[in-house]
Amino acid sequence: MTTSPVQNTQKNNTSSGWGWVVLAGLFEMGFTYALKMWQHNDNYGAMFLVCAIVSFECLSQSLKTLPISLAYAVWTGIGSVGTVILGILLFGESLSPVRILLLLVLIGAILGLKLVDGRGKAEAQ
Repeated sequence: MTTSPVQNTQKNNTSSGWGWVVLAGLFEMGFTYALKMWQHNDNYGAMFLVCAIVSFECLSQSLKTLPISLAYAVWTGIGSVGTVILGILLFGESLSPVRILLLLVLIGAILGLKLVDGRGKAEAQ
């Protein structure tokens, strides 16, 4: 079974949207890190602004091909999980079994949203 050029273009556009939302999530981690560091050193204010602007621009780009509800949920999920990991690694925040379980649930929810997005598009065609 072959796919039409239109289906290939839609698949590539969706993949591009996912790339943008992942990049947005990484920059969200950057701006939360910079926000924390800004409390101790005013030089981090510029890093915060740059990361925030880039994060929102990447999120905006992802919305060209992804539904807003999905892109926003994944963006905040990546930022949340990443920020918790940064907190543990860089700031000595605690890592309890309950916290690990909740992070795994959050990661599972993010992956589940991605999988549901792919199935919904396949069913629509």
